[in-house]
Amino acid sequence: MPLPDIDFHKIRWLVSDVDGVLTNGTVVLHPDGSESKQFNLQDGHGIKLFKRAGLGVALLSGRESAATQRRADQLQIEHVFEGCTAKLPVLEEFMHSQGLTFDEIAYIGDDLLDLPLVKRVGFGVAVANAVNELKHHADYVTEKAGGEGAVREVIEIILKRSDRWKALMERYLA
Repeated sequence: MPLPDIDFHKIRWLVSDVDGVLTNGTVVLHPDGSESKQFNLQDGHGIKLFKRAGLGVALLSGRESAATQRRADQLQIEHVFEGCTAKLPVLEEFMHSQGLTFDEIAYIGDDLLDLPLVKRVGFGVAVANAVNELKHHADYVTEKAGGEGAVREVIEIILKRSDRWKALMERYLA
């Protein structure tokens, strides 16, 4: 899918759904009642790069999960909103607290709960395995599926299109 004609320099925050975006959407329920999920390490490194560029990352999930909070802690993501069945009001409250506008946010989702956000933000993204209704309204549909590097794909697009990538690569090329 071609990239939309937007000013990626304006994007200051990446807000992402979790299940189906940072994971493949599978939740393993263990006999003791705990659950586990698989997170993609390249997505995690991408989040670190995004933050290293001085940009913000927040997670906004319809479910509550100890695994999500643990992963957020590992990646030092301070803004984690869970159990959000109506995501747009949560995003609007977060934006107000941070002094943000919709144009300054990229949002990545995979299901119908994400539709109001994808339609409103500056860069609304659906992962490759998202429901068709979300893909129809997204500015961009990733080549990679959720849990398989889709978040990293979006991060690289934003960083490269906003001229932040080269400076981040210097530490790896030295």
